[in-house]
Amino acid sequence: MEQAHWERHVLDVAARHPHLAAELDDHGLPERWSRPPGFPSLVLLILEQQVSLASAAACFARVRARAGAMTPAALLATTPEQLREDGVSRQKDRYLRALATAVETGELDLDALATLPDAVVAEQLTALPGIGRWTAEAYLLACLDRPDVWPVGDRALQVAVAERLGLADVPVGAALEALGEQWRPHRSTAARLLWHGYLARRGRRETVVDLAP
Repeated sequence: MEQAHWERHVLDVAARHPHLAAELDDHGLPERWSRPPGFPSLVLLILEQQVSLASAAACFARVRARAGAMTPAALLATTPEQLREDGVSRQKDRYLRALATAVETGELDLDALATLPDAVVAEQLTALPGIGRWTAEAYLLACLDRPDVWPVGDRALQVAVAERLGLADVPVGAALEALGEQWRPHRSTAARLLWHGYLARRGRRETVVDLAP
């Protein structure tokens, strides 16, 4: 989506939803951050699990520097001990090698994911160890640019919804799922606006990572 189209789209969606309009008024238009579909982005998403985005970005850079490229074959040529030196835990090392093996053997066709429905993409990704709903939905939203993804497991989104809607308790699980229904079929845009407000209120911005292989 080109920038001008993105701006018109956000304004149109916000005009229909007061809470999103308030987010836009308070913090302005969010950057339309995205990541290229493919192996490097999935590696980064796995590294981002349960750590800060900055920490994951630094770890990703170290692994790529060690491997020489962020490709399945290059990652599999490293040893677990080497990746441990780069900050990859034993558990995430196992996840990364399972992903690399699946892509290398053709068990997971990353190019084909772009042609599949959201539910099928999520099913194929979550069949791999270490890729749960959060990772699959982040890939759908940021890498495949799907318009109606609502990652209920994302803590920042949970807090952002509570802050914007003035809720006493942070909604999780089914509660957040239900709240997101008001923004269907543009829940990805709603999530982007709410994330933007969450970061802006904390003086932060989206971490930018060079994801070239």
